[in-house]
Amino acid sequence: MSRACELTGKAVLTGNNVSHANNKTKRRFLPNLVNVTLISEALNQNVRLRISAYALRSVEHRGGLDAFLIKANEKELSQRARLLKKQIAKKLAEQQAA
Repeated sequence: MSRACELTGKAVLTGNNVSHANNKTKRRFLPNLVNVTLISEALNQNVRLRISAYALRSVEHRGGLDAFLIKANEKELSQRARLLKKQIAKKLAEQQAA
């Protein structure tokens, strides 16, 4: 399992630890990933995702998983999130037509 957010694409960054003597050693900056269960109102089902704490705040700010995925850029999303986005868009289109 990769250390990347499924919704925002935030992943591991690399850099240096710099000591007082200015010695540099490689280090990794890991994203703050959490396992969450989000509710898709359009699909009426729970979805388990591994997302960053930043993404969780963004989902809440935008008004839920469905609203977040509709506005999200396809390039940043994981394969599972892209599939969810397509399913939600299809379901919302059906509801608009009815």
